[in-house]
Amino acid sequence: MQDFIAIGDTVVDAFIKLKEAEVNKDRSKLLLSFGDKIPYESVEEVFAVGNSANAAVAAARLGLSSGLITNLGADNNSEKCLARLKEEKVSTGFVSVEEGKKTNYHYVLWYGDDRTILVKHEHYNYQFPALGGPASKWLYLSSLGEDTMIYHGEIIEYLKKNPEVSLAFQPGTFQLELGADKLRDVYTRSKIVFCNVDEAGRILGMDTLGIEELLKRIKALGPEMVVITDGPKGAYAYDGTNIYQQLPYPDIKPPFERTGAGDAFASTVVAALVLGKDLLTALQWGAVNSMSVVQQVGAQKGLLTLEKIEEYLKSAPSEFKTKKLN
Repeated sequence: MQDFIAIGDTVVDAFIKLKEAEVNKDRSKLLLSFGDKIPYESVEEVFAVGNSANAAVAAARLGLSSGLITNLGADNNSEKCLARLKEEKVSTGFVSVEEGKKTNYHYVLWYGDDRTILVKHEHYNYQFPALGGPASKWLYLSSLGEDTMIYHGEIIEYLKKNPEVSLAFQPGTFQLELGADKLRDVYTRSKIVFCNVDEAGRILGMDTLGIEELLKRIKALGPEMVVITDGPKGAYAYDGTNIYQQLPYPDIKPPFERTGAGDAFASTVVAALVLGKDLLTALQWGAVNSMSVVQQVGAQKGLLTLEKIEEYLKSAPSEFKTKKLN
């Protein structure tokens, strides 16, 4: 029995630090000279990342017994990913390595303190493993590639047979594109759903709603709790009765690179819930780990241990608050 098992695609991120680029005024577009040679400063490969792998590592760093259900290609990159997961004490017993397939490889265009990611998901033979009875206290479902509707159905069937297992859902790109109707069973079965403001609008097919309405409409899909992040405003949570705003933990220094901040927040909130903490405490833990991750390159280097999170909370400045909004 694991405390926490994450489900989703694993990738290798190649961080390409750009030397010359522009960002438009509203920071919605990265501008590069077309047909030109673009100088870059450096490239760094980071293995065994992706929403779910990041979550599994975050849980392990916090002292939980953690596992990962994922697919890799039978190549050199998969060997490095497996070694990385084992180094972080993440169980790899349910990792499927497929002959004739490549491990997902993404290019991260890193400029300033933010990034744009070029993504490509390989087509794997997704099959939910025969876990038997409840193999973990929580499942954490996130980004999967296309053609995984049957796989999602297998996950739901497992959860129906094991009602004592809680589900956290952090939809990835393809899951967002599917919308709420096709994944209604997933939302209904979830104990907690995480997304950012833009993603919430995509889930609902609406982009002009306020945060309170977004929270309530996603809650109406069935989850017990909803958490929506909103950049520098922090995160908002709704438990069906109260709406809370969790302000960010002040940066200890200017952010270095923002990949994985959302993953760190969501997975740390879930880890805190696994450990028996209430939602408000869990939100504070998530804010601390999110702050730490953006101080390093990639989604995992900055993930904290439980002891370090407690240290930051003890020394938290007065502006670090969780506010009840209703």
